[in-house]
Amino acid sequence: MIFITEDDLRDLYKIKPFTEYEIAPGTRITPGARQFLADRGINMFDDDPRGKEKNASARKVSTTDDRMSGSFGRRLRTRMKSMEAMFLDAEEELLSKDVLLTQSVISLGRSFSGIKEAIRTGNSNDDVALHKCTGINEENFCDDMEDCFEITDFHIRLPKGREIVILHRLRCSLREIELDIEKFFDDCEDGNNQREAVDKTMHQIVNTLSQLICSAAGGEKCQKKT
Repeated sequence: MIFITEDDLRDLYKIKPFTEYEIAPGTRITPGARQFLADRGINMFDDDPRGKEKNASARKVSTTDDRMSGSFGRRLRTRMKSMEAMFLDAEEELLSKDVLLTQSVISLGRSFSGIKEAIRTGNSNDDVALHKCTGINEENFCDDMEDCFEITDFHIRLPKGREIVILHRLRCSLREIELDIEKFFDDCEDGNNQREAVDKTMHQIVNTLSQLICSAAGGEKCQKKT
């Protein structure tokens, strides 16, 4: 068995700095060498079958982090943080108006934050709970659907006009960010499965907001446009 020491890695690093180190079959690294890699944030990969899944996940996170560090990735990250702040602002204002509605928005905000983590790690994000209505069910809940009805100045005159505007603003902003997420995945060569999961959750959040808007508008019968 060949052991790689800290001095061995230091010599290699002086010749050419590296961000990943793959342990060759039949070799092991000493604790000092392992600490050397950790101190410099160098990803370590080996041929141990028990670590293959973990190593693959680490590679995926590293690759995604590289994309997120680019100019467009930074923009997307900033916009997603702004979206999270918008959810917080909506939750704070709705809290004094409708506690049950606030709880629903808090849940949707957490689902959106899960999307951000899913984009970075490649892990699947949890589905949004479905509450069926006459226009949204198991068959179309994950689909990209149009608004149930257009929000106009008429709706701000309703008893829950302010709530409708807050929910509609969240929905519009989510649709804008969705375009940025699509652009991000367009530049990825290996993100099709991840993209499908993220798109599904985004559609679930938007469709749930549409249901909440319909309820706030006093709709007992679905008003979805056909």
